[in-house]
Amino acid sequence: MPARFPRWLIVLLPLWFTFAANAQSINSEVLQQGLDHPWSLAFLPENQGMLITLRGGELRLWQEGKALSGPISGVPQVWARGQGGLMDVVLAPDFASSRRVWLSFSEAGADGKAGTAVGYGTLSDDRRQLTRFTVVFRQQPKLSDGNHFGGRMAFDNQGYLYITLGENNRRTTAQDNDKLQGKVVRLTAQGRVPEDNPFYGQPGARPEIWTLGHRNPQGLALNPWTGEMWLNEHGPRGGDEINVLAPGKNYGWPLATHGVNYSGLPIPEAQGEQVAGTEPPRYVWKVSPAISGMAFYNSKRFPAWQNKLFIGALKEKEVIALTVQGDRVGDEQRLLGDLQARIRDVRVGPDGFLYLLTDERNGKLVRAGPQP
Repeated sequence: MPARFPRWLIVLLPLWFTFAANAQSINSEVLQQGLDHPWSLAFLPENQGMLITLRGGELRLWQEGKALSGPISGVPQVWARGQGGLMDVVLAPDFASSRRVWLSFSEAGADGKAGTAVGYGTLSDDRRQLTRFTVVFRQQPKLSDGNHFGGRMAFDNQGYLYITLGENNRRTTAQDNDKLQGKVVRLTAQGRVPEDNPFYGQPGARPEIWTLGHRNPQGLALNPWTGEMWLNEHGPRGGDEINVLAPGKNYGWPLATHGVNYSGLPIPEAQGEQVAGTEPPRYVWKVSPAISGMAFYNSKRFPAWQNKLFIGALKEKEVIALTVQGDRVGDEQRLLGDLQARIRDVRVGPDGFLYLLTDERNGKLVRAGPQP
C-alpha cells in the first residue's frame, strides 16, 4: 500500500527537489582563504590575475598557482569603521594603455564623520604599486557615522563612470539635490562632470547627480544586452530592490518603499510602496536578502546561464540567480547556500566562471560553475 503524505508536503516536495537540484548542479572551488573582509575584485587582462580590495584598506594581487601578493603600495588612506573602508576596484576601459585603476573608499571629514570618495592611480608594470593616485570625487557633505556608503562603480559603453552613494543613514538627504547622499553620480573617464548630466547648471543642485532617491546601493552592472545601467540596493527591513537607471529619475527612498524600520514601525517619511513622481523597482524582495554585488552572465561557456543575473546575498548567505528577458526579471533561484557565507561580490570571469568574495574575517575567493 503506497504511503500517504500530507497535502502540504506534496505541494512542497517539488519545490524542495527543484532547490536541491539547483544546489547540487553547481561546482565550487575555494581559490584563496585568509582575506580580511574582501569587498571587490577586478580581472587583469591577459590572464595576469585579479586585484582584490580588503575593506581594512589593502589592495592585493591574486594569481592562480601563486601566493597572494602583499599589499600594493600607493592606496589612499581609508576610514575603516563600520561599513566603511576600501570598497570597489574597477579598471579603466583603456587600462591596456593607461593602466589606470579606480578605487572607491570611505574618507574622513574634519568633524569625524565620513563619506565616499573615488580616485584613480596607475598600476606599475610589476603590479606592486599604484602611482600618482588622484582623488577626483568626494561625497559632500560628509555625514556617515559608519553606515550606507554605497561605493559601487561601473563604466558604460560610452566610457562614463557611474558611482553609487548611500544616504549615510540620513534618510531625507536622498531627496535633496544639493547633497550627494542617496544618489548615483556620473563622471567622465577623467573624473569631470559631463555637461549633459540631468541637473548640470541647475541652481541648488549638484551637477554630478544622475539619479536620486536611493538608500544604500551595493550592486551596479551594465546590462550587456541593452546598454542600460542596473543597480541593486538595500531596503530597510524588507524592500531590497533592483532598479534600471535613467537620467534625472527619482527612485523613491524614503518616500516610496516596500520595507519598514528595523523596529517594525513604518518609515516616517514613507507614503506607500509606489508614489507619484518616483520610479517603481524592476524587482523587489519583501524579505530582504541583503543584496550586494551583481553581474550579468554574457559568456558562451555555460549556455544554461545565458540571460542570468547573479546577485550576492549577505544576510541569506547565497547567490541569487534571476532570469532577464528584456524588461522582465524573474525565475528566481538560490545557489551556493552550502558555502554558508555572506556573499559580498559576484563577477563573471573572462573564462566564463562565476567568481565570488565572501565577507568574513577569513574571507574567501570562490570559483563556481554548473556541473557538466
